[in-house]
Amino acid sequence: MSYCLAINGMQPESRKELHKNYHDNYYGYPIHDDNELFGRLILEINQAGLSWETVLKKEESFRKAYHNFDIATIAAYSEEDRERLMNDPGIIRNRLKINAAIENAKTIIELQKEFGSFEKWLEHHHPKTLQEWMKLFKKTFKFTGGEIVNEFLMSTGYLKGAHAETCPVYKHVLKQKPLWME
Repeated sequence: MSYCLAINGMQPESRKELHKNYHDNYYGYPIHDDNELFGRLILEINQAGLSWETVLKKEESFRKAYHNFDIATIAAYSEEDRERLMNDPGIIRNRLKINAAIENAKTIIELQKEFGSFEKWLEHHHPKTLQEWMKLFKKTFKFTGGEIVNEFLMSTGYLKGAHAETCPVYKHVLKQKPLWME
């Protein structure tokens, strides 16, 4: 079932609004800021094993805990920062996911040096099939399984499928020229 259909199911109004805001304003739209791209990757990694709703509810806490997803700042995190994150009740306190965020920030800094930006690295590898993207992410990043890679790429406009063609948001996303259109 597509995310478009799922948000319209039977759920309390507050939950519906949380999902609707993400669906209508963020899901599938291209992101051109490296820190925001990295932030989406952090959120997708933290969703593993949990509901997307849990992550959406904690997004502002993630932004605060991870210095607004600033790649350079996170890449320089110390052991004290790791412990601070492990003790932060506003985020998902999973050592593997926290370590992945820090290590992936370091990796992205290297990609930025080589390609100019994280976005340009993604564009350099486009187009790929989901299987090819999964192999590339597994080779490049920590804690990036198939579902994480798929959702990250769909949610940022690199893979088609975020919205059904019958979804009213689909036309808005197309105006932003997601990479999957090329």
